[in-house]
Amino acid sequence: MLFGQQIQTPASQPPSSTTLQAQSFAPPQAMAPAPRKDPSPPAKHKLGPLEVSINWRARAEGWNWFQGKTGNSDYGFFDSLLRVGIGQTGERIDWFIEGEQPSILGLPNDAVVAAPQGQLGLGANYYAANNNHTNTANGFLKQAFVNFKHLGPAGLKLGRFEYFDGAEVKPSDPLLATVIQTRITSRLISNFAFTAVQRTYDGATLSLNSPENNLTFFASRPTQGVFQVKGMDELNVDLYYGAYTRSVKTQHNAGELRIFALGYIDHRTLVLKTDNRPTALRAADFGKIEIATYGVDYAHVYNSERAGKFDFLLWGVVQNGSWGNLAQHAGAFVGEGGWQLPVAVLKPWFSAGYSYGSGDDNPNDSRHGTFFQVLTTPRQYARFPFYNMMNNEDFYGTLNLTPAKKLALRTEAHAMRLADANDLWYSGGGAFQPGTFGYTGRPSNGHRGFANVWDLSADYQVTHSFSTTFYYGHAWGKSVIAAIYPKDPNGQLIFLETNFHF
Repeated sequence: MLFGQQIQTPASQPPSSTTLQAQSFAPPQAMAPAPRKDPSPPAKHKLGPLEVSINWRARAEGWNWFQGKTGNSDYGFFDSLLRVGIGQTGERIDWFIEGEQPSILGLPNDAVVAAPQGQLGLGANYYAANNNHTNTANGFLKQAFVNFKHLGPAGLKLGRFEYFDGAEVKPSDPLLATVIQTRITSRLISNFAFTAVQRTYDGATLSLNSPENNLTFFASRPTQGVFQVKGMDELNVDLYYGAYTRSVKTQHNAGELRIFALGYIDHRTLVLKTDNRPTALRAADFGKIEIATYGVDYAHVYNSERAGKFDFLLWGVVQNGSWGNLAQHAGAFVGEGGWQLPVAVLKPWFSAGYSYGSGDDNPNDSRHGTFFQVLTTPRQYARFPFYNMMNNEDFYGTLNLTPAKKLALRTEAHAMRLADANDLWYSGGGAFQPGTFGYTGRPSNGHRGFANVWDLSADYQVTHSFSTTFYYGHAWGKSVIAAIYPKDPNGQLIFLETNFHF
């Protein structure tokens, strides 16, 4: 359960093991602070004929959750995620096997309270998801796949692997690659990268390629994990995805168009759905969730020698199908523009945008109008992750600075409100346990005013293999949050993270 179940509430050529070694904790969902040239690829570490990779992420988190009348909203904990892989890269076939060992220590045992306050931050999520243990650890198979390359224009990937929607093609233009990597990918399908356990997918990917076109098909079942340290087994959920990507490039312009469709079927009919209906209606709904999402996005950059670099993107989806006994009719939209100034000092990059995810205006009719974000990584677009795109309007601005070659700064400001006052405040990133829905909702109490958020992050590349990240975020809660947490509607998140790649 994410923040309380109160309301009941790959590339065109799949990456080699070496690529995975370099990107295990920074695939397309990584929060790249500013466009810059990729570092030189790491040397392959050999064990006889095998290539070996080690990735270790350690993080100390401090949560100051919104405060109600009961429960501990102010605490810290530690999590560690170790991934060790072996594989081989061949001319026609690659294979890769990776094990994962997550550990979560010092969780609070007093941060889970009754609805509507629910679970008070991520520490409470981990505690509840791991049978109320304050310290927990486990080990399991993270990835195991085979890549068949150069099958004419096609490539085939089979097994257990991570997947990020929108990352089917990597543009050659570095600014366009950064825009797609940080602002388009992972909105619907991702590995829930920020959490201590993450998720993967058991399935297959087929890609067809030409110099300017890519057609990708992906079918899978997601694994458990995310908040619980048991991540070996599959969930009873089916996921189907197809995308056509067209790349365009001229002397001063580069762009990428993607047209895609996604099918999601949740067979867990005994799990209580999270929506704005009364509890009795939801408890009597044993229908499957079968949702089709149809979308298109376009990202474009213009490079001017005098004025700098300009970028813009549009992303939009519509959804239909069934939400149990209800008919699904929902949608979402994002528009954003940016300007990277031609200034050598700090290399400033400004961007501003608007994000909208529809809400449901009537809990008593036969229609479900809340946008469903499927199996996402919410923190890519909600860096203080107490919300996601569901029933949400977000006006935001971003500033990226590069004070030094190894240091990148990023700050964001958000002004948010609920899309519909008759719906809920949603959080979460999708299914992760057999008996837990994966998204949670708190009542709006008839309000739309949600929160203002400001944050700052600093990423420092200490060595080629070792980096650190500092993050601080502050939220000023408005009427929706204040009605649930009257003692203090403001919240904070701070963490220090280290990443080691071998």
